[in-house]
Amino acid sequence: MKTVSIGNVHVDLGAGRRGVDMGPSAIHLAGLVGEVRELGLEVVETFEVHVPSPEAVDVGNASARYLPTIVAACSKLADKVEKAMDLGHFPVILGGDHSVAIGTVSGIARHLRKKGQSLGVIWVDAHTDMNTPDTSPSGNIHGMPLAVLLGEGHPDLVAIAGERPALDPEFVAVIGARDIDHREREVIKRTGIRVYTMSELDDRGTAVCVREAIERVSRATGGIHLSFDLDGVDPDHAPGVGTPVPGGLDIRESHLICEKLAQTKRLVGVEVVELNPILDDKNRTGKLAVWLVLSALGKSIL
Repeated sequence: MKTVSIGNVHVDLGAGRRGVDMGPSAIHLAGLVGEVRELGLEVVETFEVHVPSPEAVDVGNASARYLPTIVAACSKLADKVEKAMDLGHFPVILGGDHSVAIGTVSGIARHLRKKGQSLGVIWVDAHTDMNTPDTSPSGNIHGMPLAVLLGEGHPDLVAIAGERPALDPEFVAVIGARDIDHREREVIKRTGIRVYTMSELDDRGTAVCVREAIERVSRATGGIHLSFDLDGVDPDHAPGVGTPVPGGLDIRESHLICEKLAQTKRLVGVEVVELNPILDDKNRTGKLAVWLVLSALGKSIL
């Protein structure tokens, strides 16, 4: 039986608007733990990472807002994820803004590195999150986590992964991108990650692109992590996000990604981020988050 460790990361300091710190609670309200147990999985722990509110800390450097507090939170999360995996548990992390991925992925990478293994990542997002303090137009760290995990960006964030960056760009694929900052494109090209835009999904077919993306990241020896930003889904289906962008994935495409990853039997972690209950409609997005986690954990129609 797979044992599951669920982490709730109550942080919105990396985002441009308030509310996503309540995302984990909304996902639990939608029944996550009970549904995971219905799959026959054991939830061995539910841990919390609480972060001070913006009113309690200084913004600091405008090019990387709330940096020290986010570094502390992501470091704590990385330690918890690494420990959970050392004990044989499967991490399911609930955000919070997407800066939490710095902690999640760093913790998984550190665990695998002790076994001489590498990590592949499927990053579902309307954005590529490849900004750095030098390129970001806002200074919001939730637009920087993938760059950080590849070794680009502020050294205090990069260092959370250890002596070297958490990820190799050859094992990274972004799915669903449709809003990329101009200078961010320079970082994408320099690192060489694979980005599947919504235009490409429409042109070539989502199933084809997902299969190709999974083949790419499966070359990593230690397994695959799914980092799912709910703004990757079209706002018609996921209204409760802070940075909605029209023209995103529909529900079937979102489930397809999760189901295909579950079928590989190589998934080693899942995180769902950027749910903002303040902007949601009767917790529709919270319920969708639960369905997506369940699909990633192996729930299928038949």
